[in-house]
Amino acid sequence: MEKINTYEKWLETEGLPVIRDFSIFDMMTVPLRPWPRKGGLGTFINLVGSEGQIDAYLCEIPPGESLLPQKHMFEEYIYLLSGYGASTIWNADGSAKQSFEWQTGSLFSPPLNTWHQHFNGQRDKSVRYIGVTRAPVYMTLFHDLDFIFNNDFVFKNRFSGQEGFFGSQGKSHPNRIWESNFIPDCREFKLVKWHERGAGGSNIYFDISDNLQTTHISEFPVGTYKKAHRHGPGAHIIVLSGQGYSLIWPEGEKRRKIDWKKNSLFVPPAMWFHQHFNTGNEPARYLAIHAEHSFKYKGLRKDYEAEKDIKQGGNQIEYEDEDPEIRRLFKEELAQTGAGWQMARFFPDG
Repeated sequence: MEKINTYEKWLETEGLPVIRDFSIFDMMTVPLRPWPRKGGLGTFINLVGSEGQIDAYLCEIPPGESLLPQKHMFEEYIYLLSGYGASTIWNADGSAKQSFEWQTGSLFSPPLNTWHQHFNGQRDKSVRYIGVTRAPVYMTLFHDLDFIFNNDFVFKNRFSGQEGFFGSQGKSHPNRIWESNFIPDCREFKLVKWHERGAGGSNIYFDISDNLQTTHISEFPVGTYKKAHRHGPGAHIIVLSGQGYSLIWPEGEKRRKIDWKKNSLFVPPAMWFHQHFNTGNEPARYLAIHAEHSFKYKGLRKDYEAEKDIKQGGNQIEYEDEDPEIRRLFKEELAQTGAGWQMARFFPDG
């Protein structure tokens, strides 16, 4: 008997295209189709590196319109690719509604199983956003769509309608962690130096809406590249600024090159090394949304020690141990773009 994949069967009923590749070069140019359940336009994204642990979709709200109210038993992050508007969040028990405004670059997560509705505040332009969710895991685990979409259980410890829940205030924690329920603009958020990954880069991790699913922002300077590392599946990397490329590869096999720019998306598969290179004329910044990596709650995800030297049992390759071909290719790419080599301080021979 053929086993049922509840998530894949649900995708078929939604009637939208599904992108299944390693990357999307420009999410703003992906064609979308009418999406009856949402009341807008959309397409699903199931990139190779998602591996059934996490998925994504693109959604567009037409000028001056709103999406239909939604509620679902899976976590979701929403990043605004373009436009401005507002969202309203409320629980099924009739507790007070909370509304907040957002813009291009905003990031938030409707708390688990809350009702939410998104409104386009522009009368002349569409809003486009990417949603990254844990739908594949939840649907596979319960294999009952009525439980997923028509369950009125209220997670009061996550959201009880309290005033200011989606304010921009937050709390800083050690190890570059910022706890908040709304990030007004990921493109401008102040980061903290991150020496372990190299390249003079900076970083911040977000814990939002009491999720297990979490996210971080990283940035690295012009003419530099980060150390190669690997971890579990599903990290959706959304490029916020800059241009360059990434190399991804399973240990001992050929490297695949992925070119990127603002609004590119890619997902390294599980335990594939990946390494990011800035060949543009401005700092490269990206948002990575993970399947599971909460700093508050212990989930099922193992600690891959992705900042620890592979020679010491971790999963990061130090600069001195990498294949010399990696450095040669980067210098070649810099020569084509005109960006200067800024890695001399990381190598004894320059």
